Amino acid sequence: MLVSGYIHPWTGHQLDADPMAVKPKDLETKTARLRLPVSKKPLYIRISKGLNLGYRRNQGPGTWIMRVADGRGGSTIKAIGAADDFAPADGHHILDFDEAQDRARKLYKPGQAAESIVAVAEALDAYERDLSHRGKDGAGNTSRVRIHLPVELGRKAVSAVTAAELKTWRDGLLEKLAPVGVNRVISNLKAALNLAADHDGRITSRQAWQVGLKLLPNAHKSRNVILDDDTVRRLIAASYEKDWHFGLFVETAAITGARASQIAKITVADVSADPPVLYIPRSEKGRGTKKTTQTPAPITGELLSKFDLIRPAAAPLLVKSDRKRWTNGDHSWAFRSLARRCELDPAEVTLYALRHSSIVRQLKKGVPIRVVAATHDTSVVMIEKTYSRHIADFADSLVRAALL
Repeated sequence: MLVSGYIHPWTGHQLDADPMAVKPKDLETKTARLRLPVSKKPLYIRISKGLNLGYRRNQGPGTWIMRVADGRGGSTIKAIGAADDFAPADGHHILDFDEAQDRARKLYKPGQAAESIVAVAEALDAYERDLSHRGKDGAGNTSRVRIHLPVELGRKAVSAVTAAELKTWRDGLLEKLAPVGVNRVISNLKAALNLAADHDGRITSRQAWQVGLKLLPNAHKSRNVILDDDTVRRLIAASYEKDWHFGLFVETAAITGARASQIAKITVADVSADPPVLYIPRSEKGRGTKKTTQTPAPITGELLSKFDLIRPAAAPLLVKSDRKRWTNGDHSWAFRSLARRCELDPAEVTLYALRHSSIVRQLKKGVPIRVVAATHDTSVVMIEKTYSRHIADFADSLVRAALL
């Protein structure tokens, strides 16, 4: 019902008790909508009890919004699609006035708050919980998405995202990340959106992210830095000169080839003295549930003698000089400084180069690929995919030794 006292500041129309409400004719056609000024605040019409359809005028195509009353004097809002301001409506991602009303009604159920309409950020939250329940690194996998996800896209309903905006976001990541890094980010977002669709029957199409988040081709081009043994020894020696605890971390990484995240999780109880072995916690990379939780990695007696084992079994084996556990940020900054000190390019030579070098060292020493994969907590497929050139060099020497 219209009441006096509220006049739309742009059109001069009389409004109801909501100062951001307009008449349906103000939103029915793109001509009428494009007369409205660009604004961050949507304008609304009431389409049923407790449900309003809103329109936000943007620099580009406007956005259709649904607003749901919560019964307590408040409301929640969700974006449900783009308006047909500049492109014809397709009934899926671009909606005209009637289609926007229909979608809002389909998404809304009386007595059901708008929170139940899953937004992209909420889908990521659910995906993080799902990964954690399955023993995976939920926080790690979703954080790499959240770092790069625009706030506006995160607030958008999963059912309303478009292939075009997802593709634009994906392509923009190339300004900050290598193609393989982009693929890691978008793979996690696709998994989150698929999980949301699996559990919400109102999400009837996955085309938006199947098209907009296609993996970049030929992204897995190995840029692995392989260091010769003398360079590795030089890095180890310089790391001990910098700080004893950091040196122990670097030497452990060089000898085991383990990832930094795994090394940080090793406890005193994970050390075996006869023969010297570290039982390294399995990583949370890869698919499925791993049968074992630790990977045995042979180490030298010299490295074993440097560990402080007179501590509680559950204590972290390697700690910083302040006795706290290592984190990714700690060793990353320290290793950059170490690389510069050894006259190496810190952008190329990272701690991960020690892992690459360990794998290649074992391959060249004739260790079977399956054993190399097992001791480095990876797969034969990944070894062959990532280190194929070094495998070919090794195979060549073996075959030549057997020539007639």
